[in-house]
Amino acid sequence: MKNHINIDDYTKPGFYVDSTAPNVLEFARIHGQGNTLREKAINLFCAVRDGFRYDPYHIIFEQEEFKASVRLTRDSGFCIHKAIILTAVARAAGIPARLAFADVRNHLNTKRLRDLVQTDVFHYHGITELFLDGRWLKVTPAFNIELCEKFGVRPLDFDGTADCILHQYDMRGNRHMEYLKFHGSYADFPYELVHRDFVRSYPAMFAAEEAGAKDDFDFAQEAEEENKQRLANEGI
Repeated sequence: MKNHINIDDYTKPGFYVDSTAPNVLEFARIHGQGNTLREKAINLFCAVRDGFRYDPYHIIFEQEEFKASVRLTRDSGFCIHKAIILTAVARAAGIPARLAFADVRNHLNTKRLRDLVQTDVFHYHGITELFLDGRWLKVTPAFNIELCEKFGVRPLDFDGTADCILHQYDMRGNRHMEYLKFHGSYADFPYELVHRDFVRSYPAMFAAEEAGAKDDFDFAQEAEEENKQRLANEGI
């Protein structure tokens, strides 16, 4: 017997998914245009994907920093930040939405990021799940178009009818993203769970944050430089 899912749990505001905050409602009003929930969802996905630069370096593990209303005042964020934003603005537009997480192996990272986290496995990659036409669809708004171009990866396009999660291969057929383990779905962000896992898995990242060593790190610039070098090595 399947557990009953109460859709109402995914329409209400949470502490992090604060979908009734004024700036969240305003973002949904401006960017969530459309005659149907599907059209609104597509427009909100694009607005979150490209409106906030992907930045895996400048992550402040304080609870307020993970609230959607706070993230909307920033111009960048990493996958969890962007999934929280999309979940909140979707609810604000009347679309049931929730958070989901997966461990992934990301082959398109940079040497500096690999050195910092000391692995290519990234825990609790943030995903938004949207309830459209009676189905939950997984979408990932993490990588903005400009970053995809620098990495040589096609940006994800969400059509409102199917899952939209990161491609397994880049445009040259090289491995990009492997999903290793899904951690389930959540009505709000499980801060304590994710914080505990990150502290255990990425101690060097937290040490660098405390030392202020990441202040000048630029992930997009690193991606562009390394991709140019990779193309040169391949004779392209």
